[in-house]
Amino acid sequence: MTASSIVQSADASGRAVDGYRTIEWTDLMPKEDLDAFLNPPESLNEIADGSEQDQIDSQFQTELEPAGDSAYQRALVSTRVVKEFDGQAIRLPGFIVPLEFGDGDQQVTRFFLVPYFGACIHVPPPPPNQITYAEFDQGFKLESLYDPFWISGKLRTTLIENETATAAYAVKVESIEPYDD
Repeated sequence: MTASSIVQSADASGRAVDGYRTIEWTDLMPKEDLDAFLNPPESLNEIADGSEQDQIDSQFQTELEPAGDSAYQRALVSTRVVKEFDGQAIRLPGFIVPLEFGDGDQQVTRFFLVPYFGACIHVPPPPPNQITYAEFDQGFKLESLYDPFWISGKLRTTLIENETATAAYAVKVESIEPYDD
């Protein structure tokens, strides 16, 4: 994952839309994680795209290299959050990774919202502070995994873990709409 792959919101960060504070994914990273993430070790530049080293499963890679080796490695698995967002009404863009569906109607009711397409499907997943677990009881029909959405709701700082990924944030979704730039 690179910094340029993070979805940036169409509205300026912090602008209120319908009573929700519009935020960007980078707002959810504590400053020290963001600084580390934006300044990866030089050794990563030496890895050729598509090479065997580039394709090593992240869990296996973590076993080979202790997670505490660098600020960058720690940022890649960080569960640290920005506490000021706890309880805030936010609006955030992203892609849907479906987790649960409503009874018989194939309406997505639980999902991860992630900053870029393919997150959690391909390894490694984004850092937990770049994954938001979302609950939308009424559900919605997801036509394509390629389509980004805006979600609005109350954000909580809480750790949610499942077999797909770990999220450091959760939101009770009040509205969802297609992302238009």
